[in-house]
Amino acid sequence: MQPVTTTHLLYLHGFRSSPQSFKARMLQTWLQQHAPAVVWCCPQLPPSPRAAWQAMRDAVRGWPVTSMAVLGSSLGGFYATALAEHLGCRAVVLNPAVDPARDLARHVGEQTAYHDPTQHFEFAAAHLDELRALAPASITRPERYAAVIAQGDELLDWREMSARYRGAHILLLEGSDHALSDFEQQLPFVLDFLALPRARCSGRSATAMGQSPS
Repeated sequence: MQPVTTTHLLYLHGFRSSPQSFKARMLQTWLQQHAPAVVWCCPQLPPSPRAAWQAMRDAVRGWPVTSMAVLGSSLGGFYATALAEHLGCRAVVLNPAVDPARDLARHVGEQTAYHDPTQHFEFAAAHLDELRALAPASITRPERYAAVIAQGDELLDWREMSARYRGAHILLLEGSDHALSDFEQQLPFVLDFLALPRARCSGRSATAMGQSPS
């Protein structure tokens, strides 16, 4: 069966990040050049997970579930998973946070925006409970997911990510880092999953591609 071409794509950035994420801008530029008909949305997510959830749902209201996809990085990967489980759509996750309430507990307090250090926001203890409330109990249809996971991730455990998305389409990178600084090399994998035009780039820093090991 031929994969459904993506017509609508939502990008969800990570903690302290923004629509200025280099991965978001790279993907948006590619779409503008090669698939301009794709509807693109990359909102600035508020610190509150409850408010972020509402912003996500508002952003995709009226979108066709069968041909839309959501793509998220780090905390955005957690959000993308929650939204994909809620809607039944496809999702691509990039070094996704598996248990953000646990991992972000040490960041409670005043934070600065990564792309604009002059912007400050409060990440409250209550936000941890909001994250727990959003966490899906399980991934019901892993074949709807593609995951790019870096063994060189300095913040998240690649083994935990791989276990969470077992059965999904996984690109496991030997090195790289949490930010996926070499994201251009992973674009073909992402575009293939979304059934979009392939990127003209060479090189793969991966040990596996396709179905994850059981």
